[in-house]
Order: sequence, then C-alpha cells, then structure tokens
Amino acid sequence: MMLPPAPDDVIDADGQPRFGRYAGQTGPIDWSALAAPYARKRLWRRFHHKRWHYVALATEHIFCAVAIVDLGWASTAFAYAFDRDDGDMLANFSQDGWPGRSARLADHAGGASRFKTRRSAIDIDADGDYRLALRCDYLEIDAEFGAGAAPLLLATGPIAGGSVHATQKSSGLPLTGQVRTFREPYDLAGGVASFDYSNGLLARDTAWRWASAHNLELGFNLQAGYFGPRENALWLDGQVHALGPAHFLFDATDPLSRWHIFTEDDLLELHFTPDGARRDNKNLVIAASRYLQAIGTFSGWVRSGPDEPKRIVTQLVGVTEDHTSRW
Repeated sequence: MMLPPAPDDVIDADGQPRFGRYAGQTGPIDWSALAAPYARKRLWRRFHHKRWHYVALATEHIFCAVAIVDLGWASTAFAYAFDRDDGDMLANFSQDGWPGRSARLADHAGGASRFKTRRSAIDIDADGDYRLALRCDYLEIDAEFGAGAAPLLLATGPIAGGSVHATQKSSGLPLTGQVRTFREPYDLAGGVASFDYSNGLLARDTAWRWASAHNLELGFNLQAGYFGPRENALWLDGQVHALGPAHFLFDATDPLSRWHIFTEDDLLELHFTPDGARRDNKNLVIAASRYLQAIGTFSGWVRSGPDEPKRIVTQLVGVTEDHTSRW
C-alpha cells in the first residue's frame, strides 16, 4: 500500500494526534500541545518522554551502530563496530549520562543530536547531508550519508499504558567516510547507512522485537511489540509501502540461531542468520533493561503488493533486536 505524504505537524490544530503511516519528513514534535484524551501533565511527560536517534552503517567488511537515547530522567549512548569478515566485535562503547547535559536529542528527524562526556562525543547532524561523528575509546567514526531514493517513513499511533508515539525511519542512504579502530581503518565508501528517529510518551514497561536491513534498492523495517504493526514498512523502487503485522520466530535461549520473520499480509518472508550480537542487560533498581541486537544477513523475498512478483533478498546485512525495558 502506497502511503500519503507526511504532515508538517503530527498534532492538528485541535491538539489531536494525526495517527497513521506517511511518506516523508514531519516537522518538530511537541507533545505538550496534545489535547484530551492524550494530554498528560508536565511531570508525567518528563518521566515518560523517550527519544532516541539511531544510525546504522554497513559495508561489505564492517557494520556499525550508534545510538543516543534520552529517557526523560537520564540519558545513555552506545556504539559498536563489528568486523563482518571474521566476526569480531572491534569496539563496544556504552555510557550513561544526564539529560540536557550529556545528551541533547533533536525534536525531529532533520535535527541534530549530541552526546558528550569527558572522554566521548557523538554528533548526529542533518544540515543538508547527514553526518555522524564519534569519538570514544578504541573507536572513531566520520561518516556522511545523503538523501535516499525513497522517502522516510513516518508512523504515529497511540501507546497502551502511555500516550502517543512517532517514529521516522530512513531507507538505505549512500555512505562515505571512515571508521577507525585499534586494528585498522575501514573505508565506508560504497556502503549504506540508515537511521531511526523515535519520539514518544511511552509506558513504564516497554518491549519489542525489531528487524531492519537496507541496500540502495530495497529495505525494510519491522517491529512487533509496543507499537504494533504501525512502523512496518518496505522500501522498494523508490517508494515506501506499508506492511502488515510481523512475526519473529526464534529461540530466545539461543538468539544466535536462525530467525524466521514474516508478515501476515504475505508481502515478506525472510530468514535471518546472525554472525554476532551486542548484549546489554542492566538492573538499576528503579529501572531495568534486557537488550540484544544481533548482526547478520537476511535472505528470502519481499513484494510491494499481493499481485506483485516476489523480489529475492540474498545475504542482505542488517540487524534484529529483542528488547525489554522498565524505564
């Protein structure tokens, strides 16, 4: 299903959220403008407002992921570099900080996000072309990625136990730059970038399973959990198409075994073979999380409609995720 153009604002003049799936970028997101029944008091919003800016960089030889997260009452960031040739995790950075001090998150997908401590710095900019600069122990990244052939996905919807949520996902974007590790530098030219900007008033307990992979011709974003099927999308032939509910079949006790992922509308069926994973489990008494992001390749088929021919997917690099948070 083709998507309508994204509105300039995710909230209308009456304070009601514009729920749906759209193609294109929306403007700044300000949930304080919500009216009943979605409006919440300022203190509630402070603790339930969650935002994150995530960037993935993929080439034949390396996969990197970088994220800045504002939890409302705290902030965190992570970055890793995974060598696809030998399956080594070259760097795995994680740092907590204070919101408004360590982290500043953009209020829309075209804005700038920052994370800075004494020994680390991450900058994600979208002034013209997108840029990512990272400095931390054992890892440095300087990357640029331009606009993709297909529009961004904008998905908005209600959240059970919370209020509302909006997310913007990109298609595959042409990539240049360099990653520097303790081992050697990696050239990013000819690779593919993608990003996820998310901004919502979420429930205290939130869980999801997620899959994302892209080249410059096709890509997909799939989620099962707190946001239902609202962000499920396929990028193909320069367009973004809505997908139905997604199912993730895998062994949670052995997440590096093969995954089977498909959508109920019979537009996508894939098998995912992990090559490695980043894990991060925390228990901070007032908050806790269990996080696994597996890096690997997808094979199978996709199509933009039930009467369209299947397009074969072979060894497309990307990630799956199994995540549960009390935040």
